[in-house]
Amino acid sequence: MQLKDIPGHENLKNHFEMSATQGRIPHAQLFVGDEGSGTLPLALAYASHVLSLEHEKESESWQNCLQKCENLIHPDLHFVFPTATNQEIKTNTISDAFLPQWRQFIKTQPFGSLYDWYQYLGIEKKQGFIRVEDSHEVIRKLSLKSYEGGYKIMLIWMAEKMNTEASNKLLKLIEEPTQKTLIILISADESQLLQTIQSRCQIIRIPKFPEVVIEKYLTEKFQRTPFDSRKIAIQADGNLNKAIELLNPDVEKDGFEDRFVRWVRMAFGAKGNKSSVLGLIEWAEELASTGRETQKKFLGFCTEMFRQAILINKGCKDLVFYQSKNGKFDLNKFAPFVHSGNIFDIYEALQTAGLHIERNGNAKIVLADLSLKLTRLLHQKPNEQL
Repeated sequence: MQLKDIPGHENLKNHFEMSATQGRIPHAQLFVGDEGSGTLPLALAYASHVLSLEHEKESESWQNCLQKCENLIHPDLHFVFPTATNQEIKTNTISDAFLPQWRQFIKTQPFGSLYDWYQYLGIEKKQGFIRVEDSHEVIRKLSLKSYEGGYKIMLIWMAEKMNTEASNKLLKLIEEPTQKTLIILISADESQLLQTIQSRCQIIRIPKFPEVVIEKYLTEKFQRTPFDSRKIAIQADGNLNKAIELLNPDVEKDGFEDRFVRWVRMAFGAKGNKSSVLGLIEWAEELASTGRETQKKFLGFCTEMFRQAILINKGCKDLVFYQSKNGKFDLNKFAPFVHSGNIFDIYEALQTAGLHIERNGNAKIVLADLSLKLTRLLHQKPNEQL
C-alpha cells in the first residue's frame, strides 16, 4: 500500500512524503485516530515509503521493496498487535504467532477495526492484549542490523492494549532507539497509553474522512451510484470501515437492530410494569454474556440510532438514511421520544457505560444500570430538567 492509494488525507500524505524524503523522520511517532479514519493504512504506506527510499525510484529493487511491503513480508517491517488464545493457538500468543492471519486480515480489511480483528481470530468474546513477551520481541528485532541497510520499522497497532509491564519495557527503547529505527504506535484512544510513552512520541492526529472523500471512494472502488455513495457516506460519519460495511444492507452485524428495538420497547414500557423491568435485567445479562468489544460496538450502534432519532425530531430528515432491516421498527414513531430534554443525558449515559465496560466494569451491573436510566429518560418531557 502506497501513500497515493490512501483516499483523502492529502496534507498528511504530503507531510509524510516530504519529511521522509528530506530525512526528517522522528524515531517514535504516535498516530491517533478514530475507527475507520485510516490510521493503519497510512502507517503502512508511510513505512513503505521510508523503506523504499533506500532504492532508486522505479528501479527493480525499488519495485521489489514496495512489493514486499504490499505483501507485509518486508524483513525490516515488523508488527505488534493485540492477541488472545483461540482454537488454533492456545499458548504463546505473541503477535508473531498470528502473522499469517494478520497479513490476510489487512489485505481483506485494511480499514478494519479492533472488533473486526477479534472476530477474524474468533476471540470477540475475549479482550486482546499486547503482552510483555511482545515487548521482548520488539527489543530483540530492533536491536538487529537492518536487512536492507536502511530503516527498521516497528508498527504497534492499538498500542493502548499494551499492558503496564509491556509499556514499561518499551520506554527506554522509545526514548533511545538504535540508529535508523522508526517506531509507529497506532491508537484509537491515546488516553489509555502511559503518559511517559505519549511524551516520547511525536503525535500525529488523523481526522475522520470527509463525506465527499468516502462518497468518491465508494463510487470509484465499489462502482456504486453517486446517490447510494452519498447516502452511505452520511451514515458512516467519517468512518470508512463503517461505510464499507454498509455497502451490504442485507447483512446486519450481530443482530444489533433487534437487540436495540427490544431494549427501547422494554425500557419505555417499564414504567409501573414489573415484568418489563425483569425483562431489562434479562436483556442486560444476555448482552453481558457477549464479549466486551461486542458490548462496546453495540453501545456505539445505540448512539447512532439516538442520533438519527434526534435528527428526525429536529426536522433534518435529509440527513437520515436509516432503514429497518425487518420492517418492524419505525424510527419516525420513535423520534418524538428523543428530544432536547433527554438526548444529552442519553448520550452521556451511553458514553459512561462504554467507559466502564472498557475499564473492566461488571457488564451485568453496567448494562442493567444503563437500562434503568433509559426507562426514566424516555419518559422525560422536552421542557423538564434533571
